[in-house]
Amino acid sequence: MNGLAPSRTVRWVIGGVVGLVFAVPFAATFLFTLSTPGGGPYTFDRWLALFDPANAARYAPIWIGLANSLILAGVTVVIVLFLFTPTMVLVALRFPKLRRGFEFLALLPITIPAIVLVVGLAPIYLQIGRTFGTGAWTLAFAYGILVLPFTYRSIQASIDAIDVRTLSEAARTLGAGWVSVLVRVIVPNLRQGLLAASLISVAVVLGEFTIASLLNRQVLQTGLVVINRQDAYAAAIFTLIALAFAFVLLLIIGRAGRSGTGRTPS
Repeated sequence: MNGLAPSRTVRWVIGGVVGLVFAVPFAATFLFTLSTPGGGPYTFDRWLALFDPANAARYAPIWIGLANSLILAGVTVVIVLFLFTPTMVLVALRFPKLRRGFEFLALLPITIPAIVLVVGLAPIYLQIGRTFGTGAWTLAFAYGILVLPFTYRSIQASIDAIDVRTLSEAARTLGAGWVSVLVRVIVPNLRQGLLAASLISVAVVLGEFTIASLLNRQVLQTGLVVINRQDAYAAAIFTLIALAFAFVLLLIIGRAGRSGTGRTPS
């Protein structure tokens, strides 16, 4: 199979082309944020203005949306790690015949447009609003469904890479309880998939707009729309920051994947 792998030169060429595809829009947007009317010199005044206390009220929607999105990302990751992951492990250990059906349900949200999801979630969120309030953090229930297809693939790949049944049976034979088996035996072997699932969940939450907008919640993307109507330069700056953050997350995922692949079994 090594003979089918592209040479180093081909990999560099492909990487360079892909890099240009991403770098050109980034560079153009960055220069746009530095430009001045009338073709004047480039300046960082607009970047500095974002952190000027005098402009706090002007840019409040974006900072509030960013804070809400970070909270949502944290709650969504908690749902993935503490609800979805144990369920997947339970299916792998005790109910392997349910895997196909569970996989179908987990991948189903990716085939449903966000606007359709909102139609189904709207009546549910009426009850959620009456019970838990209308805080932006409640969107985590919807986002937990939205990230299922991406997190499922990451975690399931790690589960398939290890012998979960043998590990759990060995730990049970040594007297470990089920909670101890999950936390001290299985989870450490799934850390690569869990890290990738967590980072993908954060990226999806930070980039989601449709559900938040239609359910009238203020998040990063809705804040960008509000700011764009007032100051297109500020919206472009925050967009660059959000894209750079998502790019760093992808690099971390790729690095985690390479380190996991290069690890030799003992």
